[in-house]
Amino acid sequence: YRAQNATFHLNSDVSIYFDNPLLADEAHFLQVKIFEDKALTLPMGKGLKESGISLVLTGDDTRKGAYTLNMSNNSIRIESGTEEGIFNGMISLLQLIEFSSSEAIPCWNIEDFPKHDWRGVMLDESRHFFGKEKVKSLLDWMAFYKLNRFHWHLTDEPGWRIEIKKYPLLTYIGGIGNQTDPDAAPMYYTQEDIKEIVKYAADRKITVIPEVDMPGHARAANRAYPEFSGGGSERYPHFTFNPGLEGTYQYLTDILKEADVLFPSQMIHLGGDEVHFGNQQWNEIEGIQQLMAENNYTDLAEVEEHFMVRMADSLFAMGNKLLAWDEVADIDLPTDKTIIFWWRHDQPDYLQKALDRNYQVVLCPRIPLYFDFVQHDIHEVGRRWAGAYSDLEGVYTFDADHYAKEKVSQVLGIQANLWTEVIRTPERFDFMMFPRISALSEAAWGSNSSFSDYEERLGDHLSLYDELGIYYFDPFNPEEWGEPLE
Repeated sequence: YRAQNATFHLNSDVSIYFDNPLLADEAHFLQVKIFEDKALTLPMGKGLKESGISLVLTGDDTRKGAYTLNMSNNSIRIESGTEEGIFNGMISLLQLIEFSSSEAIPCWNIEDFPKHDWRGVMLDESRHFFGKEKVKSLLDWMAFYKLNRFHWHLTDEPGWRIEIKKYPLLTYIGGIGNQTDPDAAPMYYTQEDIKEIVKYAADRKITVIPEVDMPGHARAANRAYPEFSGGGSERYPHFTFNPGLEGTYQYLTDILKEADVLFPSQMIHLGGDEVHFGNQQWNEIEGIQQLMAENNYTDLAEVEEHFMVRMADSLFAMGNKLLAWDEVADIDLPTDKTIIFWWRHDQPDYLQKALDRNYQVVLCPRIPLYFDFVQHDIHEVGRRWAGAYSDLEGVYTFDADHYAKEKVSQVLGIQANLWTEVIRTPERFDFMMFPRISALSEAAWGSNSSFSDYEERLGDHLSLYDELGIYYFDPFNPEEWGEPLE
């Protein structure tokens, strides 16, 4: 980063140029954003000029997401070996424009690249549903912060939120209710909604990964199609799918086939977590007992493994990678087709197990990367873990190297997870997300070397939230705005 003793005047005389037809979408995105922010309509043109804004695709793609931004008083040039890198450079330029009150944009020369390829946010919409416009708003902010993986938790106990045409009751019945109101009207995304959101994300260089949780957290699906239920426990009824019924595998494979068509990421997250919460009735189901006898299984963990291997094979046959929570590190799966998400911060042995088995991993430990955890000791609603919570400094200073050490090359990146048991409204959504998402961005990018410097910059940054009506948590005045309680 190097400031230049010059200013670029952004006005109607400026044009946007691109040297490669692959960059037409990026040029149009930049054109639209400048119009939205400054009410300027800049023409677009192919080829490069000495003046104006130029997007240049080079032949060097050795660093994913890397870019250079060079500015002078009459030209802006963004170069990268990839379209994602061009987009990252455009975002840096748009940030400079955003924070300039006049047409005079201070000039910088920037050469930058991300530390992590995976810079993610997970949103749980099973427990509370927020809808298409809120998801698009989140994607806009992710793009602003150069976050590039949206993990979409669409199925769980309270509600099923993705339309599956072969099994319409999943949404008609499974979509009824949420975490706080089991009788709430069914809320879900149609397949057309999902296509629209996936396209919206792709325009922002964000990959969308759906999660279809199994074999646990299946109550919403089991309300719709109880014939595939594996039962549960007193606290978690109808919690599991039935791994002893052959029809279960075809049913779930059919669901995944439709998800595969909707999500071009070639990655589907199958959950695989907390199955022991509700698999007690597996001991009583004849088909499961027969499965155990035929395979000489001695405990239910082996049944769980059998199920996950079967479903993994279904995914692999579709050309998808299997993504799963860290419990699945116990299972032997192809390491080139499997990504493990380490979430249990109190069980570092599961991260080590995943690394020792040569799995690629994404780090999203509860402390500090669960954004449903409170962020200050004065907050009353939200989770804590033995008194610990996810404060801003903890998010900002999170360092994958500390956890993975000599195996850090297996770490794809980091991700914040927003579970929504206690997040019902857009105001609380924003309060829990902002400004921690900005700290996540810097940790994921690898620019998190000085928390005091970040705090100094954040003070000015909060004015942007004010301008846009974001109900954020103010770490400098924690009692100034009330904590939304739902």
